[in-house]
Amino acid sequence: MTAPLTETTSALSKVQASKKIKLSQEGIIAGTCGAATITIWFLLLDVLAGHPLYTPNMLGTALFKGGTGLVSSAHVELSLGIVGVFTATHWLVFELIGALAALLLALAEHNPNLGFGVLLFFVLAIDGLVGGAMMFAEPVLHALAWQSVLVGNLFAAVAMGGYLWRRHPHIVMYP
Repeated sequence: MTAPLTETTSALSKVQASKKIKLSQEGIIAGTCGAATITIWFLLLDVLAGHPLYTPNMLGTALFKGGTGLVSSAHVELSLGIVGVFTATHWLVFELIGALAALLLALAEHNPNLGFGVLLFFVLAIDGLVGGAMMFAEPVLHALAWQSVLVGNLFAAVAMGGYLWRRHPHIVMYP
């Protein structure tokens, strides 16, 4: 048997639903900031190097074809299908990271002792992603400069962090 729905429980449900929607929107926007930043970064680098869309094509080839077909930029055969699928997958990953960041910041707002742990988690996650790529994706490292990947990820983290910082300007973090 369920408790009768009262005006108080109905109002509380609406407030909770509103907070969940706000949190979801915040995560999606943060993820979009990060994804757009890194996409623009690599597009700029590729255009300046004279081979647009080289980076998403290389990374998509490595991800979806297991690295077969990775060649130097002078001999790259561009596949718009791979570029599109990689970009969509990359964007989705950033959306999930943004959602996780928004959730963790919401928790840290209620418990300042978690704040530093959230910050440390994201620093180690970025380091782990770059380190993992260096260890497990050696063909990609021959095709792309790891420094540009690191800088791109740092730009994306700053874009996401900047957006989230503006959304949570009064957050307190204890070590």
